[in-house]
Amino acid sequence: MASLPHPDAALVRVGCAVVTVSDTRTPESDRSGQLLQTLLVKAGHDVWVYRLLKDESAQIEAELQALVKQPQVQAIIFNGGTGIAPRDTTYDAIASRLEKELPGFGELFRWLSYQEIGSRAIASRAVAGVIGQTLVFSLPGSTNAVKLATERLILPELRHLIQQLAG
Repeated sequence: MASLPHPDAALVRVGCAVVTVSDTRTPESDRSGQLLQTLLVKAGHDVWVYRLLKDESAQIEAELQALVKQPQVQAIIFNGGTGIAPRDTTYDAIASRLEKELPGFGELFRWLSYQEIGSRAIASRAVAGVIGQTLVFSLPGSTNAVKLATERLILPELRHLIQQLAG
């Protein structure tokens, strides 16, 4: 693995929100949302908000707008609803609201996924970007996808991206 071009100067605690989008999961059965929270806290970040939403575009949009207004939330991580099934609306609800997209996130996620699951990675519409001063990530809902994206992409860069937003 390549060394980081700009090491983070300080261990910044990032305030996070975790949102699981699913028509079937409950807080007890939401392994992906639980894993996200565990990984973030273990890495030294704070999870201020956890929500479980139905895959309804209006609900997702409303939650996104509410969370970006919360000053303690610097990063929002959605999981679920990024495929192409008729009920998969997370990408559509989020992508058009991003003020700045981070295209490398989706590209790298699909590349890493391809190494694990092969050509099925093309169905993922994982996306990331910025709204105001808030980072927004949208991941597939599978626990393996959440683990891959969080450990290989989000956690290694979260502090650096937050510092970039702060100027």
